[in-house]
Amino acid sequence: MGTHVIKMPDIGEGIAEVELSQWHVKVGDLVVEDQVLADVMTDKAMVDIPSPVHGKVIALGGQPGEVMAVGSVLISIEVEGAGNLKESAAPVVTKEPVAPTVEAVVESKPVAAAPRPAPAPACQGPMVAREADERPLASPAVRKHALDLGIQLRLVRGTGPAGRVLHEDLDAYLAQGQSNASAPAAAAYAQRNDEEQIQVIGMRRKIAQRMQDATQRAAHFSYVEEIDVTAIEELRAHLNEKHGASRGKLTLLPFLVRALVVALRDFPQMNARYDDEAQVITRLGAVHVGVATQSDVGLMVPVVRHAEARSLWDSAAEISRLANAARNGKASRDELSGSTITLTSLGALGGIVSTPVLNLPEVAIVGVNKIVERPMVVKGQVVIRKMMNLSSSFDHRVVDGMDAALFIQAIRGLLEQPATLFVE
Repeated sequence: MGTHVIKMPDIGEGIAEVELSQWHVKVGDLVVEDQVLADVMTDKAMVDIPSPVHGKVIALGGQPGEVMAVGSVLISIEVEGAGNLKESAAPVVTKEPVAPTVEAVVESKPVAAAPRPAPAPACQGPMVAREADERPLASPAVRKHALDLGIQLRLVRGTGPAGRVLHEDLDAYLAQGQSNASAPAAAAYAQRNDEEQIQVIGMRRKIAQRMQDATQRAAHFSYVEEIDVTAIEELRAHLNEKHGASRGKLTLLPFLVRALVVALRDFPQMNARYDDEAQVITRLGAVHVGVATQSDVGLMVPVVRHAEARSLWDSAAEISRLANAARNGKASRDELSGSTITLTSLGALGGIVSTPVLNLPEVAIVGVNKIVERPMVVKGQVVIRKMMNLSSSFDHRVVDGMDAALFIQAIRGLLEQPATLFVE
C-alpha cells in the first residue's frame, strides 16, 4: 500500500491562500476518483476539490474555517500499489456561486461512510437521523414556517431533493405529533437551557465581511417614500391575463427595473461605482441591476445585465432564471458580479420600512417593502388604494440628499403613472 498526498492547488488569479470551507469526507472513508473531497473558498468563488485517486482517507490537513496556503497538505489517501509516497496538487472545479450545489452534496457522499445512528425519539412526529450541528436543507420560507410552529427542522424528515425539508414535511410532522397521545401537550412550554455555537465560515463569513466593510467605508443614509401602486398593479394584472399564458407571468420586479432604467437617464450619478482608494467615481451607461436573492446559504446578488435594453418580459424571464440559478447554487461568477445598482425586496415579508446596506462599490440601493391596502384621500374622497414604500440607501460621499430624494420621487412618478414607463 502507498500514500497519496494531495496538496492545496494553485487556483490562479494570484491567490496565495484559501479558506477550507467544508469537508465531504472523514478519516476512514473510502473514496473514488473524481469524488468531491472538500470545498474551499477564494474571495470570488467556491471551489470543489475532487479526488484524483481511489483509496482510503487516512488524514485531513485542516479544519473548516482554517485559511490554508497554496501547496500545503490538504489530505492524505492510502492507495493500492508500491509503498512510496506520492504527491499531487488536487484538481479543482470552480463552483459559482460560493455555495455547494444540491447535486454536489448528493454526489460527494462518502462511499463507505458508516451510517449515523438514529437518535432516540425526543419529541413527537416522524424522526430523521441528524446530528445536533447538522443544518438540514430547507428554503427560507420553510425555516420561518418551522420557527413559527416551534418545530426543530433537524427532527423533520425531508422528502425533497437531497433530503430538503418541504412545507408538506412540516404538515406531516405536526399531523404525526397530534396523533401521538404519548407526547405531553405541555412539551412546548418546557424550560430549555441548551446552547448552540455556530462557527462563522465560508459563505456566511464572506457575507459578514462584506456587510461590515460596506457599513464602515460608506457614509450610508436612507430615504423612504410611499408609492400608490394601484394603477401599476392593475396594469400588471391586465398584462398577465392577456399575455401570461404565452409570455409568462409578470411580477412587480420587472416594472421596478424599468422604472430604475428610465429614472437613471436623469440621475446618472446613481448608476455609478466609487473607488474610495483611488478617489474616482465611474458613471456607467449600461444599467446592470443586481437583484438581491435569498438562498439556503445566504444572500446573493445575481445581475440582470443591460436592463436598459430589455422589455418587461425579457427582464422578468432573466430575473426568474437568475434567482433560480442562485437558489440552486448554479449561478456563474459573471452572473454574480458587475452590478451598477441594486434592487432588494423581501417580498411578502417586506415590512413597512427597511434600511438596506449598500452593495459596494455601488452608491445606491433601492429597497422594496410590501404592498398593503390602506384608506387614502384622493380628490377629497376616501378610497382604498394599494400602497408600498420604497426604502432606499445611498452613499453620502457621492450622492447628495436632494438628488437621492429627487431620484426616488422620479421612480414614484413613473410607477404611479405607469404609461410614462414606456413613453420615449
